[in-house]
Amino acid sequence: MRTRLFAICLGMAVVTGLATAEDWPGWRGPRSDGTVKDTGFALNWSPDKNVRWKTELSGSGHSSPVVSKGRVFVAGCIEAEKKRVLYCVDRASGKILWEKAAVVSELEKKHNENSWASSTPAADGERVYITFLDKPQMRVYCYDYSGNLLWEKNPGEFHSQHGFCSPPMLYNDLVIVNGDQDAPKGQSAFIVAFDKKTGEEKWRADRPTKLRSYCPPVVIEVAGKKQLVLTGSKCVASYDPDTGKQNWIINGPTEQFVSSMVLHDGVLLMTAGFPEHWVMAIDPTGSGNVTKSHVLWSKQKEGGYVPSPVAHDGKLFLVDDRGVASCWDVKTGKQYWKERLSGKGHHASAIAAEGRIYFTSDEGITFVLKASSEFEVLAKNPLDERVFSSPAFCDGEIFIRGAKHLWCIAEKK
Repeated sequence: MRTRLFAICLGMAVVTGLATAEDWPGWRGPRSDGTVKDTGFALNWSPDKNVRWKTELSGSGHSSPVVSKGRVFVAGCIEAEKKRVLYCVDRASGKILWEKAAVVSELEKKHNENSWASSTPAADGERVYITFLDKPQMRVYCYDYSGNLLWEKNPGEFHSQHGFCSPPMLYNDLVIVNGDQDAPKGQSAFIVAFDKKTGEEKWRADRPTKLRSYCPPVVIEVAGKKQLVLTGSKCVASYDPDTGKQNWIINGPTEQFVSSMVLHDGVLLMTAGFPEHWVMAIDPTGSGNVTKSHVLWSKQKEGGYVPSPVAHDGKLFLVDDRGVASCWDVKTGKQYWKERLSGKGHHASAIAAEGRIYFTSDEGITFVLKASSEFEVLAKNPLDERVFSSPAFCDGEIFIRGAKHLWCIAEKK
């Protein structure tokens, strides 16, 4: 009887754990902000410690992994074959279940810090979406979890001297893609939304400045209202995610943007960009041009360009491209600390999990800090492999895409 009771309790614990664990279905996780509700993640690891598996990928790329229904999806480019592919990996074993070549064509011109497979996939439990450039056409692909192509769409041409990166973002029945670009005369820059199941175009919003950016839009909810927000095209802007109608706009504060924004305690937070770096907090409840009325605080020549920030417990944490991390009060903009982590560069975005902040450098070292107003490094974890993508956190496992391998980090049990 006692043994049976123990088995029942154990089974209930397993079911409860599965029910509460969150998948990491798209760019920056289930809330698109780098925050993690799951627990049990490793504090320390190395190539020989707390590695559940590592899988060699045939292609290179900066695409971040996503996790959905026991699958890990990530994109790559097999450069010798000019082939852009989507990989599906078994989460439990690390075995590659399938890979599909979406595009085989000439490789586009790009910045030396970009890749030919930089867009992160998005998954909804039944379908997975990915974007590539088939020069000069942007292409959006939808596959099922068996690797069958369900539809593909060409929303228009894409032009940028720095290459392509536009991760799809899922919202209700829509897949939304940012088409900010250096559009030639007679062509447009845009944000476009497709029906997830059919690929039918549902709405399109014009981006009149026609300047490249690489910022995935993020859907937030403020005062019961959904907003699609993003930086880019010399502005910060909000749209109705159901219709594409613009809610509000802030001019600048700079020219070009890469990182995503996050919402915390009702405050919209950002770090950007080029040619000037800024950290900024915005009240997202306005309408029209709110440049002079809804910027809560801003700090010029602070923050970074590529890595996206994360917020936890009233504090904003970020690392700039040079490896200098900082912590800010969300409401007031007070800087609590500013410290150098490394001098090797950072492209990966920050993660907040279990009261810790995870920053991964280009050289593959993940710095784990206490999520506090006091600077405290808890661990430095090397992988001995270059890393330009952002990690995925899911139910005690950390997935990191390196230059050659996809890694699954988890404490040995």
